Amino acid sequence: MKKNILLVVNPISGAIDKSEFIEAVSFFATQENLNLIIYATSGKDDMEKIQELYTLHQPKHILIAGGDGTIKMVAEAMKDKDVVLGLLPAGSANGLATDLDLPLSPEESITIAFSENYVEVDAIAINGEMCLHLSDIGLNADLIKNYEKSSVRGKLGYVLQVFNTLVGLGDTFTATIIANNEMLTCNARMVVIANATKYGTGVVINPNGIMNDGKFELVVLKNLDLLVFAEIITGNIPINSEDVEVISTDKATITTNFPVSLQIDGEYCGTINHLELAILSKQIKIAVK
Repeated sequence: MKKNILLVVNPISGAIDKSEFIEAVSFFATQENLNLIIYATSGKDDMEKIQELYTLHQPKHILIAGGDGTIKMVAEAMKDKDVVLGLLPAGSANGLATDLDLPLSPEESITIAFSENYVEVDAIAINGEMCLHLSDIGLNADLIKNYEKSSVRGKLGYVLQVFNTLVGLGDTFTATIIANNEMLTCNARMVVIANATKYGTGVVINPNGIMNDGKFELVVLKNLDLLVFAEIITGNIPINSEDVEVISTDKATITTNFPVSLQIDGEYCGTINHLELAILSKQIKIAVK
């Protein structure tokens, strides 16, 4: 009997035509005598439909052609299931694939996605939602909100929205963070909730991050003026600056003095003024080299 493989495709992620991925995966599955099931996300009941397909076909591998938001959605759908996720980076910014040093070309990524080699990575529960990679509150989440409203996709879209976000820059917020039985209260422009080291753009925001060490980091950016933000965008975060503080922990709470924007794995999630955070150890298997 043929083994079943499920391919989840996000048709609108990034500025990338997914047909090349679909054709390449179909060819590979035929060569390996695998039965390929293809599911295209629609934004409506995707988690439930993926769970139904898993129950029906019991695939050992699920390949994902999309960005970090699509990976997050599939990972949540497959929580507690014994399945390996194969990443086919096809989003605007492929942070998780970048952090795992996975190739971005379809041919190379497909070979690895079908591989039996995998790593178990942690996740972070953020008010009950799963984060596999990087989330944040404040300035970058505002940028993502503006990006999602824009008609320009890909990295160019992000760059264009940097200016718009900085033009609309409001006051700093006051963040009260409780972690490791200590309390920190400070004014901030942005707090990064990091299970990894860098954004999909290649910007290293959390140099000491390890994706399966049972910890996550809170990177508090206190005084994020235009110059510092430009340094971050170009990959030169002033991590030793007095305006940056890093907290490593396995659980935390963050409270802000007014609602601020939140993004989780590249998806804008509205505004919040309280977050409950906890590590979820070795939550999902991802195929690697």
